[in-house]
Amino acid sequence: MVGATLVAGSLALTQTAGAAPAPAPASAAPAVSAAAGLDDPAKKEIAMKLVSSAENSSLDWKSQYSYIEDIDDGRGYTAGIIGFCSGTGDMLDLVELYTQRKPGNVLAKYLPALREVDGSDSHAGLDPNFTKDWKKAAQDSAFQKAQNDERDRVYFNPAVKQGKADGIGTLGQFAYYDAIVMHGDGGDSTSFSNIRKRALTKAKPPAQGGNEVTYLHAFLDARVWAMKQEEAHEDTSRVDTAQRVFLNKKNLNLNPPLDWKVYGESFHIGS
Repeated sequence: MVGATLVAGSLALTQTAGAAPAPAPASAAPAVSAAAGLDDPAKKEIAMKLVSSAENSSLDWKSQYSYIEDIDDGRGYTAGIIGFCSGTGDMLDLVELYTQRKPGNVLAKYLPALREVDGSDSHAGLDPNFTKDWKKAAQDSAFQKAQNDERDRVYFNPAVKQGKADGIGTLGQFAYYDAIVMHGDGGDSTSFSNIRKRALTKAKPPAQGGNEVTYLHAFLDARVWAMKQEEAHEDTSRVDTAQRVFLNKKNLNLNPPLDWKVYGESFHIGS
């Protein structure tokens, strides 16, 4: 899930060329740069690893381009770096994009079947070779880029945009991203937008004058409720022993080192 070296961002003070700046008063507060958002490359890499730890029990998210299986959650095949599903339309969109960019690819022949099974858990027209061909396509850099681009278009960019509009920092933006990855943003009660609406009945985000920590606890509470509505998602450790851990430590910028657990397995990202 594109490797960026995790580095601590150094603060650089810049000044306009020209006359020498006047000395700051002794009582002046030190200059502090705005915290990086989740779209900062180093923070985005952390986000990819966090999601991969929950989705694939691994921090090596880039090895997940080839992942594909039916996890019996009613969504058909789940595959790739973000869990594109044959039953929810996002896998269809991905293969359409890949085929637009590279006609005649090994997955193009499955487009009619993907259109037919959309909205169901059916494998009709996909078996027996779809999983084998998916793994073959995953070796193609064009398919890897298509996965990255669809992840960003459908999940990552909307989550970061809404997070910034709500005035929440990197951790909050990640909480939004992880929620939209799992729940999508449809019209049902457990969709990302409705999880957010549920949280808004309990607390206001900073953009509305609320306290960030209080609001994020309300959002995570709403997320846990949504997860418990579906048997396939009833294990809420990706919230309880990961996101909530960072929040309780007031690590709103999602700064490493980070230690968390998912499904009882421990993970670590160093500084």
